[in-house]
Amino acid sequence: MQRYPVIVGPTAGGKTSLAIALARLYHAEGQPAEIVTADAFQIYRGMDIGTAKPTPEEQGGIPHHLIDIVDPIERFTVHDWLTLAEPMITAMRAREIVPIVVGGTNLYIKSFLDGMFSAPEPTPEIRGRVREMAQDDRRRLLEEADPKACERIHPSDQRRTARALEVYLQTGTPISELQRQWEAEQTHRPEAVLVGLDWDADAIKSRANRRVKIMVEQGLVDEVRGLWEGCLLGDQAVQAIGYKQLIAHFERRCSLDDAIERVKIETRRLAKNQRTWLRRLRPRSGSVWIKADMRDAGDLAREALNHMQDGLSDEN
Repeated sequence: MQRYPVIVGPTAGGKTSLAIALARLYHAEGQPAEIVTADAFQIYRGMDIGTAKPTPEEQGGIPHHLIDIVDPIERFTVHDWLTLAEPMITAMRAREIVPIVVGGTNLYIKSFLDGMFSAPEPTPEIRGRVREMAQDDRRRLLEEADPKACERIHPSDQRRTARALEVYLQTGTPISELQRQWEAEQTHRPEAVLVGLDWDADAIKSRANRRVKIMVEQGLVDEVRGLWEGCLLGDQAVQAIGYKQLIAHFERRCSLDDAIERVKIETRRLAKNQRTWLRRLRPRSGSVWIKADMRDAGDLAREALNHMQDGLSDEN
């Protein structure tokens, strides 16, 4: 059974660099490899700097899939991503190409490994009732019914707030509990090896701040302004970190310095949430976890590949 890596780690943790370095190692051993990106915002054309999309120079000739596939005015779901990714990966493996799946969106990774999370659909009556509520009322009720979900969902995220409340009213069970049960499941891809990057909290905070600084220097403000002024950002794309905060500045709701500081705060917050999510994946059978602090991508790639090869030898 040909095994292939599925790379996860906190934002600003070096996942893309590891994927590219790992692909080069495979190529050096005579084994073709290609990268399949699992990121809910790198799918969008024109959203380059703010999503940390690898440039053609950074890709270094390694084929990258599922980036730049839709316009940012469009909606795109985890189901859409799976519909594209699954046959693509199957075809690669049939041609003896190693797919390297690199995460950015943990929901995509979890759904790929174990199937999609499925919660019961609400009745039309419940859906109508929730839709008619003000967002403050939804948040108040969700805080009472499911404080864990309320903590995870940003106060301004009306769609996810409404969905969590609908699930509770329909089932009587908090969506956070249903998600916890789903997160504990491990099902149908034994050939996919989860490769996780471990970072200390202080180190990843520093990297997150540095990433935002570099993005601003590379032209993030102009990138977002161009998309915003062109009315090119749909209701999903506009939620991306870096874009949402700068739009608040363009709308004169805060200064540029305040917007950039907010980008740093939200990036650190995302990294913290991702590290929490990754801790729940650590017990996964056959997974590989690598201490990433202060190490270059080539070194990390060699360790990851050695672990995968050792694991395959143990199975044989």
